[in-house]
Amino acid sequence: MAVKLRLKRMGSKQKPFYRVVAADARSPRDGRFIETVGTYNPIKNPAEIAIDEEKAIKWLNNGAVPTDTVKALLSKQGIMAKYAASKVKTKEGK
Repeated sequence: MAVKLRLKRMGSKQKPFYRVVAADARSPRDGRFIETVGTYNPIKNPAEIAIDEEKAIKWLNNGAVPTDTVKALLSKQGIMAKYAASKVKTKEGK
């Protein structure tokens, strides 16, 4: 099963709110998902990003592929850098 970290749109018309979820790549955008990883609120100024770092790194280690937008959000939170550093440590340990 191909898993992606992607955004699930919530909120009403003209007031978007997103959940960052781990979902099967074949399921629809707002459909079935496996686990909620965090939230993203672009309406607030500055945009409000709340992502559970442990869950995100767990899914990345299990092979989940983030979409471009989620990758940018993870980078902004510093999670992608920690994930890359953990991959380097495991390669050096072998």
